[in-house]
Amino acid sequence: MGRFLAATRGFGRWDWTDWAAHAYLVLGVLVMLGPVLWLGLSSLKSESGLLVFPPTLLPYEQASVAVEGRGNLKLFHVTAGEYAGHDLAEVRRLGLQSQLVDPAAPATLIRLPLDSRVPVTRLRAAWENYSGLFEQFDFLRYLWNSVFITAVATILTLLLNSMAAFALSKYRFAGREPVFLLMLATLMIPPTIVLVPNYLIAATLGLTNSPWGVIWPAVATPTGVFLLRQYMLTLPDELIEAARMDNASEWRIYWRIVLPLSAPALAVLAIFSVMWRWNEFLWPMVVLSRSESFTLPLALNAFQGELTTQWNFLLAMTMVTLIPVTVIFLALQRHITQGIASAGVK
Repeated sequence: MGRFLAATRGFGRWDWTDWAAHAYLVLGVLVMLGPVLWLGLSSLKSESGLLVFPPTLLPYEQASVAVEGRGNLKLFHVTAGEYAGHDLAEVRRLGLQSQLVDPAAPATLIRLPLDSRVPVTRLRAAWENYSGLFEQFDFLRYLWNSVFITAVATILTLLLNSMAAFALSKYRFAGREPVFLLMLATLMIPPTIVLVPNYLIAATLGLTNSPWGVIWPAVATPTGVFLLRQYMLTLPDELIEAARMDNASEWRIYWRIVLPLSAPALAVLAIFSVMWRWNEFLWPMVVLSRSESFTLPLALNAFQGELTTQWNFLLAMTMVTLIPVTVIFLALQRHITQGIASAGVK
């Protein structure tokens, strides 16, 4: 990686194209990762730290001090007047005046204009935002619902789509191409068009308010079948014919030969499926109405109150929802380029 980043077009010197290329790469990293970095740092801010204007990148919060007989008070640094340079604790605000006390001598009240003091801030990560998720609401139940739906739906998607792709790529039968084209034509149908029919079917089968009502309608995807079929077309037919001559069953050929050889395309489809299922919002919102059945996206939506929203917990919860997709992507990233290139997807 170091040699790649240090490589130049000039002979030991940086050409203008090297500067332009690195500037473009840095800009791309900032555009792509900047919002994620801001989200992560904001999730470590306290509730009061999120309300600071202008906003800060790092998690700063106003310092406080315990004053005898008055409890914990916010600290301010006096910038003008008799007490300039002193750190005083604010008791209350009255109009344009602030009543403060010296923590060392809290008996005397000091009146100062509001514009003559600035808050004393300190750098502190509010890790209680994450621990508070388990105290504020049933976060583990929502997490389990999302993990269960995503894992089961991904396994079923890989299994069913690979079966269909195997049949459409390695079997010769009448109507194979029309069936494949008809399946691809469903990509032009917006999901909202079939929302009502899907709900009526799920309600008739008793799948509402059940994770299976979220899983089954989307396990067969034309995108997945297309991706796997294009990859399986590159597998030599002679290998399958040799397995048949050795008296291998069609299931054994599919399970022991075709699936292992299709691992790069399966990895790409697995990443797509995890992202689809983990971030899905519309269909779960329609089919799930009880809060104990909610997934994390639905819980995030329900966590926003009508009058007030605890943004510190909401940001922490949003950050947690990004972790599984990131882990899956990092685990399977080496297969992405190979799988997409071999499948002919641009």
